[in-house]
Amino acid sequence: MTTISRTRSKSTPRLPAAIATAADRSEPDRDCPLCPRLVEFRESIRAREPHWHNAPVRSFGDRNAALLIVGLAPGLQGANRTGRPFTGDYAGDLLYATLLAFGFAEGVYQQRPDDGLTLIDCRISNAVRCVPPQNKPLPIEIRTCRQFLNATFMEMPRLRAIVALGRVAHDSTVKALDLRAAAAPFSHGAVHKAGTVKLYDSYHCSRYNTNTGVLTPAMFESVFAKVRADLG
Repeated sequence: MTTISRTRSKSTPRLPAAIATAADRSEPDRDCPLCPRLVEFRESIRAREPHWHNAPVRSFGDRNAALLIVGLAPGLQGANRTGRPFTGDYAGDLLYATLLAFGFAEGVYQQRPDDGLTLIDCRISNAVRCVPPQNKPLPIEIRTCRQFLNATFMEMPRLRAIVALGRVAHDSTVKALDLRAAAAPFSHGAVHKAGTVKLYDSYHCSRYNTNTGVLTPAMFESVFAKVRADLG
């Protein structure tokens, strides 16, 4: 097994070799060229809405956080518009309300990146950093962007908990953690172990899921109640 080249402290999570060998660069450039379809879509939105963020959305929160939340991808009129994960659409309303309720955030969420809301021992990222057409990234785009997810894990020395929002985020996280898919199937409320890190599954907090009853606020809160109990 490849060993981690940096000095390991006692608080550094024991992650698989796939993470240990990830590039030490967790954020793509503003004009990242790696996914041609996403580049084309990004350019079309830039032309139509020049005042929007319209670029890969960087992770939000402290790298020293114990909790990382992994979403699918920026929403067209949410994070792609505002530049902050889960900011500006319904999914953010439910997510940030829940984080505030469980002490993972403080302040007031107002659907804009300058609202002053801060995260506490928590960080938020996405499996795919650029907005995809119809909110559906292709498998090759998910694989290509996983290098940034790998690096995000690697740069968080206190990482102990990952909440995957939806199956795509779960599957990409499982691959990044070098877990066997059969040993870590997606199921709302499930908890899987990867070294010293626990992976918690949740249905995505999208308006579609809540409107159809796939996910209720109580179901969502139950996931974060487990995380809070485990992290203390």
